[in-house]
Amino acid sequence: MTLNGNIMDSMSISAFLERFRQRAATPSASETDTVRKIVKALDALEPQRARFIAAFAYVLSRVARADMNISDAETRKMEQLVIGLSGLSEEQAILAVQIAKTQATLFGGTENFLVTDEFDKLATQEQKLSLLNCLFAVAAADESISSVEEREIRLIANELQLTHSDFIDARLAYRQYLSLLNDAGQ
Repeated sequence: MTLNGNIMDSMSISAFLERFRQRAATPSASETDTVRKIVKALDALEPQRARFIAAFAYVLSRVARADMNISDAETRKMEQLVIGLSGLSEEQAILAVQIAKTQATLFGGTENFLVTDEFDKLATQEQKLSLLNCLFAVAAADESISSVEEREIRLIANELQLTHSDFIDARLAYRQYLSLLNDAGQ
């Protein structure tokens, strides 16, 4: 997702897809028709839409990885959210989420702000608020939102220029999963 040229080419969904196109020209025995079909379908997306979906998936990965562990439940939740947002097939959503998770793991420290800033530029206020709710849904996927995940969500909300009230409203819907509150009640 080379977002306005601000993000490294290694971060680019286009570069990822180009590697697959090059492999398709000289197919290896290990490459499957399924992967080629998925890449072709993702490549067929309008570029701005592809950037939006890629940025959305990446920001979800930021929260999932905040505690240095992306659980299977968080991965499944991200896939569901990407499908719901994009209308991609399950296979395409799995690929998009896997790319986002890999990129967040490899380049998170340097790319987090840049990708979130690009999402901020691409998204409407309503889409930003929807993402905020999705961030809490991903963090709660394993039935507990750690304080580290909550801090990452707050940081993202600030980067998206959302208000404190927006953050609190979204957080309120997931209060039963907040580990800080659960720990205090014991």
